[in-house]
Amino acid sequence: QVQLVESGGGLVQAGSSLRLSCAASGRTFSSYTMGWFRQAPGKEREFVAAIVWNGGIIYYTDSVKGRFTISRDNAKNTVYLRMNSLKPEDTAVYYCAARTGGLRAGVNEYDYWGQGTQVTVSS
Repeated sequence: QVQLVESGGGLVQAGSSLRLSCAASGRTFSSYTMGWFRQAPGKEREFVAAIVWNGGIIYYTDSVKGRFTISRDNAKNTVYLRMNSLKPEDTAVYYCAARTGGLRAGVNEYDYWGQGTQVTVSS
């Protein structure tokens, strides 16, 4: 069992940067693959990025490649999402999620979810 708490969201202008954090409880954080997802109003939740337990494999959805960076600090039980060059279309509630096993991009393939943090990008 792992509990996840996101932070770092906010209202920013287009072109700005934000860093989201996701703090996890539990002593087995380092064994989980961690993912970031987002859900815009009226849309389905979508995959953003994921990182395996040791950071050796990372995957991004095409729309954020080159702008977003996922990382993790297993000593701090925390996963991060650095978001640069933000666009209005990045506006969404951002969720972190955890799963045992390898890297996956499907919403239904993650076992644990945080409550989400709102990111709003104004034009």
